[in-house]
Amino acid sequence: MDQIPSLLIAGQLLMAIVAGLLLNLTPCVLPAIPIKVRTILREAGSQRSHRVLAALAFTAGTLAFFLTLGGLTALLQWSWGTLFQSAVFVGVLVALMVGFAVVTWLDLPIPIPAFAASVHGRRYFEAFVSGLLSAVLAAPCAGPFLGGVLAFAVTQPTPVSMGIFGSIGLGLSLPYAALMLKPDWLSRLPKAGPWTLVIREVLALVLLAAAVFFSASLVPKAVYTWLWWSWLALVLAWGARRFVQGNGTVRVITTTAAGLALAMTVEFASPLGNSEDELVWQPYSAKLLTETKAQGTPYLLEFTADWCINCKILERTVYQEAAVAEAVRRTKMVPIQVDVTASNPEKDALLTATGGQALPFAVVVDRDDTVIARFTGLFDTDSLVEAINRTGNPQP
Repeated sequence: MDQIPSLLIAGQLLMAIVAGLLLNLTPCVLPAIPIKVRTILREAGSQRSHRVLAALAFTAGTLAFFLTLGGLTALLQWSWGTLFQSAVFVGVLVALMVGFAVVTWLDLPIPIPAFAASVHGRRYFEAFVSGLLSAVLAAPCAGPFLGGVLAFAVTQPTPVSMGIFGSIGLGLSLPYAALMLKPDWLSRLPKAGPWTLVIREVLALVLLAAAVFFSASLVPKAVYTWLWWSWLALVLAWGARRFVQGNGTVRVITTTAAGLALAMTVEFASPLGNSEDELVWQPYSAKLLTETKAQGTPYLLEFTADWCINCKILERTVYQEAAVAEAVRRTKMVPIQVDVTASNPEKDALLTATGGQALPFAVVVDRDDTVIARFTGLFDTDSLVEAINRTGNPQP
Protein backbone atom coordinates (compact mmCIF):
# COMPACT_ATOMS: atom_id res chain seq x y z
CA MET A 1 0.00 0.00 0.00
CA ASP A 2 2.92 2.34 0.70
CA GLN A 3 4.10 1.94 -2.89
CA ILE A 4 1.20 3.90 -4.35
CA PRO A 5 1.75 7.05 -2.23
CA SER A 6 5.49 6.84 -2.99
CA LEU A 7 4.82 6.62 -6.71
CA LEU A 8 2.34 9.48 -6.45
CA ILE A 9 4.84 11.68 -4.64
CA ALA A 10 7.58 10.78 -7.15
CA GLY A 11 5.23 11.67 -9.99
CA GLN A 12 4.41 15.03 -8.40
CA LEU A 13 8.11 15.77 -7.90
CA LEU A 14 8.76 15.03 -11.57
CA MET A 15 5.80 17.21 -12.58
CA ALA A 16 7.17 20.00 -10.38
CA ILE A 17 10.55 19.84 -12.15
CA VAL A 18 8.85 19.94 -15.57
CA ALA A 19 6.62 22.81 -14.41
CA GLY A 20 9.70 24.71 -13.25
CA LEU A 21 11.29 24.18 -16.66
CA LEU A 22 8.18 25.42 -18.46
CA LEU A 23 7.99 28.38 -16.11
CA ASN A 24 10.90 29.79 -18.10
CA LEU A 25 8.44 30.38 -20.97
CA THR A 26 6.14 32.73 -19.02
CA PRO A 27 6.22 36.53 -19.42
CA CYS A 28 7.43 36.97 -15.84
CA VAL A 29 10.90 35.70 -16.70
CA LEU A 30 11.58 38.53 -19.19
CA PRO A 31 13.10 40.87 -16.56
CA ALA A 32 15.27 37.97 -15.34
CA ILE A 33 16.77 37.15 -18.75
CA PRO A 34 19.45 39.90 -18.60
CA ILE A 35 20.50 38.68 -15.15
CA LYS A 36 20.80 35.09 -16.33
CA VAL A 37 22.60 35.94 -19.57
CA ARG A 38 25.11 38.10 -17.69
CA THR A 39 25.91 35.29 -15.28
CA ILE A 40 26.25 32.67 -18.02
CA LEU A 41 28.56 34.80 -20.17
CA ARG A 42 30.75 35.77 -17.22
CA GLU A 43 31.37 32.09 -16.50
CA ALA A 44 31.70 30.90 -20.10
CA GLY A 45 35.49 31.19 -20.24
CA SER A 46 36.19 29.78 -16.79
CA GLN A 47 37.71 26.46 -15.83
CA ARG A 48 35.28 23.58 -15.63
CA SER A 49 35.55 23.39 -11.83
CA HIS A 50 34.65 27.07 -11.58
CA ARG A 51 31.70 26.63 -13.93
CA VAL A 52 30.41 23.69 -11.89
CA LEU A 53 30.52 25.75 -8.69
CA ALA A 54 28.86 28.72 -10.43
CA ALA A 55 26.08 26.46 -11.72
CA LEU A 56 25.60 25.06 -8.22
CA ALA A 57 25.54 28.60 -6.78
CA PHE A 58 22.91 29.69 -9.33
CA THR A 59 20.77 26.64 -8.50
CA ALA A 60 21.27 27.25 -4.78
CA GLY A 61 19.93 30.79 -5.17
CA THR A 62 16.83 29.51 -6.96
CA LEU A 63 16.30 26.78 -4.38
CA ALA A 64 16.78 29.23 -1.50
CA PHE A 65 13.81 31.28 -2.67
CA PHE A 66 11.46 28.39 -3.46
CA LEU A 67 12.29 26.45 -0.29
CA THR A 68 11.72 29.60 1.78
CA LEU A 69 8.44 30.25 0.00
CA GLY A 70 7.46 26.62 0.47
CA GLY A 71 8.13 26.81 4.18
CA LEU A 72 6.16 30.01 4.56
CA THR A 73 3.30 28.53 2.54
CA ALA A 74 3.20 25.48 4.79
CA LEU A 75 3.52 27.38 8.07
CA LEU A 76 1.63 30.61 7.34
CA GLN A 77 -0.66 29.57 4.47
CA TRP A 78 0.90 32.20 2.25
CA SER A 79 -0.26 32.53 -1.33
CA TRP A 80 2.04 33.26 -4.25
CA GLY A 81 1.10 36.92 -4.37
CA THR A 82 1.68 37.64 -0.69
CA LEU A 83 5.26 38.84 -1.16
CA PHE A 84 4.31 41.24 -3.94
CA GLN A 85 1.54 42.77 -1.82
CA SER A 86 4.27 44.18 0.44
CA ALA A 87 5.36 47.67 -0.56
CA VAL A 88 8.70 47.11 1.19
CA PHE A 89 9.37 43.93 -0.82
CA VAL A 90 8.42 45.58 -4.12
CA GLY A 91 10.53 48.62 -3.24
CA VAL A 92 13.58 46.45 -2.60
CA LEU A 93 12.92 44.55 -5.84
CA VAL A 94 12.75 47.81 -7.84
CA ALA A 95 16.00 48.98 -6.26
CA LEU A 96 17.67 45.68 -7.16
CA MET A 97 16.46 45.95 -10.75
CA VAL A 98 17.93 49.45 -11.04
CA GLY A 99 21.16 48.25 -9.43
CA PHE A 100 21.45 45.32 -11.83
CA ALA A 101 20.75 47.67 -14.74
CA VAL A 102 23.66 49.90 -13.70
CA VAL A 103 26.17 47.08 -13.22
CA THR A 104 25.05 45.49 -16.50
CA TRP A 105 25.36 48.75 -18.45
CA LEU A 106 28.84 49.42 -17.03
CA ASP A 107 29.79 45.72 -17.00
CA LEU A 108 30.75 45.94 -13.34
CA PRO A 109 31.00 43.03 -10.91
CA ILE A 110 28.27 42.86 -8.28
CA PRO A 111 29.54 44.27 -4.96
CA ILE A 112 30.39 41.39 -2.65
CA PRO A 113 29.36 41.61 1.01
CA ALA A 114 32.02 40.93 3.59
CA PHE A 115 30.53 37.61 4.66
CA ALA A 116 30.75 36.23 1.12
CA ALA A 117 34.31 37.39 0.64
CA SER A 118 35.39 35.99 4.01
CA VAL A 119 34.27 32.49 3.04
CA HIS A 120 35.94 32.79 -0.39
CA GLY A 121 32.57 33.15 -2.06
CA ARG A 122 33.51 36.23 -4.07
CA ARG A 123 33.46 34.44 -7.40
CA TYR A 124 30.13 32.69 -6.90
CA PHE A 125 28.09 35.26 -5.02
CA GLU A 126 26.87 36.87 -8.26
CA ALA A 127 25.66 33.50 -9.58
CA PHE A 128 23.79 32.89 -6.31
CA VAL A 129 22.14 36.33 -6.41
CA SER A 130 21.23 35.80 -10.07
CA GLY A 131 19.49 32.52 -9.26
CA LEU A 132 17.68 34.10 -6.32
CA LEU A 133 16.39 37.08 -8.31
CA SER A 134 15.41 34.87 -11.23
CA ALA A 135 13.20 32.86 -8.88
CA VAL A 136 11.70 35.99 -7.31
CA LEU A 137 10.80 37.46 -10.69
CA ALA A 138 9.24 34.18 -11.84
CA ALA A 139 7.04 33.90 -8.75
CA PRO A 140 4.06 36.04 -9.93
CA CYS A 141 3.52 33.67 -12.88
CA ALA A 142 4.14 30.48 -10.94
CA GLY A 143 0.92 30.13 -8.96
CA PRO A 144 -1.65 29.57 -11.71
CA PHE A 145 0.89 27.94 -13.99
CA LEU A 146 1.72 25.18 -11.52
CA GLY A 147 -1.91 24.56 -10.62
CA GLY A 148 -2.40 20.97 -9.50
CA VAL A 149 1.19 20.53 -8.32
CA LEU A 150 0.76 23.33 -5.78
CA ALA A 151 -2.68 22.10 -4.76
CA PHE A 152 -1.10 18.72 -4.01
CA ALA A 153 1.89 20.28 -2.23
CA VAL A 154 -0.10 22.23 0.37
CA THR A 155 -1.98 19.08 1.44
CA GLN A 156 1.18 17.06 2.14
CA PRO A 157 3.47 16.82 5.17
CA THR A 158 6.06 19.57 5.34
CA PRO A 159 9.00 17.44 4.00
CA VAL A 160 7.01 16.42 0.92
CA SER A 161 5.75 19.97 0.38
CA MET A 162 9.28 21.34 0.63
CA GLY A 163 10.49 18.70 -1.82
CA ILE A 164 7.90 19.80 -4.36
CA PHE A 165 8.76 23.47 -3.98
CA GLY A 166 12.45 22.61 -4.26
CA SER A 167 11.75 20.63 -7.43
CA ILE A 168 10.08 23.69 -8.96
CA GLY A 169 13.21 25.73 -8.24
CA LEU A 170 15.42 22.98 -9.65
CA GLY A 171 13.45 22.87 -12.89
CA LEU A 172 13.56 26.65 -13.22
CA SER A 173 17.36 26.72 -12.89
CA LEU A 174 18.23 23.68 -15.02
CA PRO A 175 18.57 25.39 -18.45
CA TYR A 176 20.91 28.05 -17.10
CA ALA A 177 22.99 25.70 -14.99
CA ALA A 178 23.38 23.51 -18.10
CA LEU A 179 24.62 26.48 -20.17
CA MET A 180 27.19 27.30 -17.49
CA LEU A 181 28.42 23.72 -17.53
CA LYS A 182 28.42 23.53 -21.34
CA PRO A 183 29.39 27.01 -22.59
CA ASP A 184 30.42 25.49 -25.93
CA TRP A 185 26.67 25.36 -26.67
CA LEU A 186 26.99 29.12 -27.06
CA SER A 187 29.71 28.74 -29.68
CA ARG A 188 27.23 29.21 -32.52
CA LEU A 189 26.79 32.83 -31.54
CA PRO A 190 28.72 35.34 -33.67
CA LYS A 191 32.09 36.44 -32.32
CA ALA A 192 32.17 39.35 -29.91
CA GLY A 193 32.17 42.79 -31.43
CA PRO A 194 30.31 46.13 -31.28
CA TRP A 195 27.00 44.23 -31.31
CA THR A 196 27.78 42.55 -27.97
CA LEU A 197 28.16 45.94 -26.29
CA VAL A 198 24.80 47.02 -27.72
CA ILE A 199 23.15 43.79 -26.54
CA ARG A 200 24.50 44.37 -23.03
CA GLU A 201 23.05 47.88 -23.05
CA VAL A 202 19.70 46.54 -24.30
CA LEU A 203 19.64 44.07 -21.39
CA ALA A 204 20.28 46.95 -18.98
CA LEU A 205 17.39 48.90 -20.51
CA VAL A 206 15.12 45.84 -20.11
CA LEU A 207 16.01 45.76 -16.41
CA LEU A 208 15.12 49.45 -16.12
CA ALA A 209 11.78 48.72 -17.80
CA ALA A 210 11.15 45.98 -15.24
CA ALA A 211 11.88 48.46 -12.46
CA VAL A 212 9.39 50.91 -13.97
CA PHE A 213 6.73 48.19 -14.30
CA PHE A 214 7.01 47.03 -10.69
CA SER A 215 6.97 50.62 -9.42
CA ALA A 216 3.27 50.87 -10.38
CA SER A 217 2.18 49.93 -6.86
CA LEU A 218 4.61 52.40 -5.25
CA VAL A 219 3.99 55.69 -7.08
CA PRO A 220 0.95 57.73 -8.19
CA LYS A 221 -0.43 56.93 -11.64
CA ALA A 222 0.76 60.24 -13.05
CA VAL A 223 4.32 59.52 -11.90
CA TYR A 224 4.09 55.96 -13.23
CA THR A 225 3.13 57.26 -16.67
CA TRP A 226 5.95 59.82 -16.54
CA LEU A 227 8.45 57.06 -15.69
CA TRP A 228 7.47 55.09 -18.78
CA TRP A 229 7.82 58.11 -21.10
CA SER A 230 11.15 59.02 -19.47
CA TRP A 231 12.38 55.48 -20.03
CA LEU A 232 11.29 55.68 -23.67
CA ALA A 233 13.17 58.98 -24.08
CA LEU A 234 16.28 57.31 -22.69
CA VAL A 235 15.92 54.38 -25.10
CA LEU A 236 15.38 56.65 -28.10
CA ALA A 237 18.37 58.86 -27.20
CA TRP A 238 20.56 55.78 -26.76
CA GLY A 239 19.22 54.27 -29.99
CA ALA A 240 19.90 57.42 -32.03
CA ARG A 241 23.48 57.59 -30.76
CA ARG A 242 24.19 53.92 -31.44
CA PHE A 243 22.48 54.08 -34.84
CA VAL A 244 24.72 56.92 -35.99
CA GLN A 245 27.91 55.33 -34.65
CA GLY A 246 27.17 51.68 -35.45
CA ASN A 247 27.32 49.30 -38.37
CA GLY A 248 24.49 47.34 -40.03
CA THR A 249 24.03 44.79 -37.23
CA VAL A 250 24.08 47.45 -34.54
CA ARG A 251 21.55 49.53 -36.45
CA VAL A 252 19.17 46.58 -36.77
CA ILE A 253 19.41 45.91 -33.03
CA THR A 254 18.88 49.54 -32.02
CA THR A 255 15.99 50.07 -34.44
CA THR A 256 14.26 46.91 -33.20
CA ALA A 257 14.82 47.85 -29.56
CA ALA A 258 13.48 51.37 -30.10
CA GLY A 259 10.38 50.07 -31.89
CA LEU A 260 9.63 47.57 -29.14
CA ALA A 261 10.23 50.24 -26.47
CA LEU A 262 7.75 52.57 -28.16
CA ALA A 263 5.11 49.84 -28.36
CA MET A 264 5.68 48.85 -24.73
CA THR A 265 5.45 52.42 -23.47
CA VAL A 266 2.26 53.11 -25.41
CA GLU A 267 0.71 49.96 -23.94
CA PHE A 268 1.67 50.51 -20.30
CA ALA A 269 1.63 54.30 -20.10
CA SER A 270 -1.63 54.89 -21.96
CA PRO A 271 -4.90 54.43 -20.06
CA LEU A 272 -7.24 51.69 -21.18
CA GLY A 273 -9.90 52.93 -23.59
CA ASN A 274 -13.55 53.30 -22.67
CA SER A 275 -15.19 53.05 -26.10
CA GLU A 276 -18.49 51.28 -26.65
CA ASP A 277 -16.65 48.27 -28.05
CA GLU A 278 -14.57 47.72 -24.92
CA LEU A 279 -15.37 46.25 -21.54
CA VAL A 280 -15.90 48.79 -18.75
CA TRP A 281 -15.08 47.37 -15.33
CA GLN A 282 -16.79 48.28 -12.09
CA PRO A 283 -14.42 48.37 -9.10
CA TYR A 284 -15.23 45.76 -6.49
CA SER A 285 -17.11 46.53 -3.32
CA ALA A 286 -18.94 44.18 -1.00
CA LYS A 287 -22.12 46.19 -1.56
CA LEU A 288 -21.89 45.90 -5.36
CA LEU A 289 -21.36 42.14 -5.21
CA THR A 290 -24.23 41.67 -2.74
CA GLU A 291 -26.63 43.74 -4.85
CA THR A 292 -25.62 41.89 -8.01
CA LYS A 293 -26.33 38.53 -6.39
CA ALA A 294 -29.63 39.76 -4.91
CA GLN A 295 -30.82 40.91 -8.33
CA GLY A 296 -30.03 37.54 -9.90
CA THR A 297 -27.60 39.13 -12.36
CA PRO A 298 -24.69 37.14 -13.82
CA TYR A 299 -21.28 38.60 -13.12
CA LEU A 300 -17.63 38.34 -14.10
CA LEU A 301 -14.99 38.71 -11.40
CA GLU A 302 -11.46 39.56 -12.50
CA PHE A 303 -8.71 39.54 -9.86
CA THR A 304 -5.80 41.77 -10.83
CA ALA A 305 -2.77 43.59 -9.39
CA ASP A 306 -0.30 46.18 -10.59
CA TRP A 307 2.59 43.73 -10.17
CA CYS A 308 0.89 40.94 -12.17
CA ILE A 309 2.38 40.94 -15.68
CA ASN A 310 -0.05 38.32 -17.01
CA CYS A 311 -2.99 40.35 -15.67
CA LYS A 312 -1.87 43.38 -17.64
CA ILE A 313 -1.45 41.28 -20.78
CA LEU A 314 -5.02 40.00 -20.45
CA GLU A 315 -6.39 43.48 -19.79
CA ARG A 316 -4.66 44.83 -22.89
CA THR A 317 -5.73 41.93 -25.13
CA VAL A 318 -8.54 39.53 -24.22
CA TYR A 319 -10.62 41.89 -22.09
CA GLN A 320 -10.39 44.63 -24.73
CA GLU A 321 -11.82 42.46 -27.49
CA ALA A 322 -15.15 43.73 -28.83
CA ALA A 323 -16.55 40.17 -28.67
CA VAL A 324 -16.12 40.12 -24.89
CA ALA A 325 -17.89 43.46 -24.40
CA GLU A 326 -20.71 42.36 -26.72
CA ALA A 327 -21.19 39.08 -24.82
CA VAL A 328 -21.28 40.96 -21.50
CA ARG A 329 -23.92 43.40 -22.80
CA ARG A 330 -26.02 40.65 -24.38
CA THR A 331 -26.18 38.61 -21.15
CA LYS A 332 -26.60 41.77 -19.00
CA MET A 333 -23.56 40.68 -17.01
CA VAL A 334 -21.84 42.88 -14.42
CA PRO A 335 -18.04 42.94 -14.90
CA ILE A 336 -16.36 43.47 -11.52
CA GLN A 337 -12.62 44.05 -11.10
CA VAL A 338 -11.00 43.08 -7.80
CA ASP A 339 -7.66 44.83 -7.26
CA VAL A 340 -5.42 42.90 -4.86
CA THR A 341 -2.27 44.94 -5.44
CA ALA A 342 -2.11 45.53 -1.69
CA SER A 343 -3.14 43.04 0.93
CA ASN A 344 -6.83 43.23 1.76
CA PRO A 345 -8.33 40.45 3.92
CA GLU A 346 -11.78 40.79 2.34
CA LYS A 347 -10.52 40.62 -1.24
CA ASP A 348 -7.99 37.88 -0.45
CA ALA A 349 -10.76 35.83 1.15
CA LEU A 350 -12.97 36.36 -1.92
CA LEU A 351 -10.16 35.08 -4.16
CA THR A 352 -9.91 31.90 -2.08
CA ALA A 353 -13.69 31.50 -1.80
CA THR A 354 -14.14 31.62 -5.57
CA GLY A 355 -11.49 28.95 -6.11
CA GLY A 356 -8.46 31.09 -6.91
CA GLN A 357 -4.97 30.57 -5.52
CA ALA A 358 -2.96 33.13 -7.49
CA LEU A 359 -3.18 35.68 -10.28
CA PRO A 360 -4.37 36.03 -12.96
CA PHE A 361 -7.73 34.61 -11.98
CA ALA A 362 -11.25 35.22 -13.27
CA VAL A 363 -14.56 33.56 -12.58
CA VAL A 364 -17.83 33.66 -14.56
CA VAL A 365 -20.97 33.26 -12.43
CA ASP A 366 -24.55 32.88 -13.70
CA ARG A 367 -27.80 34.41 -12.45
CA ASP A 368 -28.27 31.53 -9.96
CA ASP A 369 -24.86 32.29 -8.40
CA THR A 370 -23.43 29.11 -9.93
CA VAL A 371 -19.84 29.20 -11.16
CA ILE A 372 -19.81 28.58 -14.92
CA ALA A 373 -16.05 28.73 -15.48
CA ARG A 374 -12.79 29.63 -13.77
CA PHE A 375 -9.79 31.00 -15.65
CA THR A 376 -6.23 30.86 -14.34
CA GLY A 377 -3.13 32.14 -16.07
CA LEU A 378 -3.39 33.30 -19.68
CA PHE A 379 -6.45 32.30 -21.74
CA ASP A 380 -8.04 33.18 -25.07
CA THR A 381 -11.01 35.31 -26.03
CA ASP A 382 -13.15 32.47 -27.38
CA SER A 383 -13.01 30.56 -24.07
CA LEU A 384 -14.16 33.61 -22.11
CA VAL A 385 -16.93 34.51 -24.57
CA GLU A 386 -18.22 30.92 -24.55
CA ALA A 387 -18.42 30.92 -20.75
CA ILE A 388 -20.18 34.33 -20.69
CA ASN A 389 -22.72 33.19 -23.29
CA ARG A 390 -23.63 30.18 -21.13
CA THR A 391 -24.88 32.52 -18.39
CA GLY A 392 -27.62 33.70 -20.75
CA ASN A 393 -29.05 30.23 -21.26
CA PRO A 394 -30.72 27.85 -18.83
CA GLN A 395 -28.21 25.35 -17.48
CA PRO A 396 -28.99 21.63 -17.93
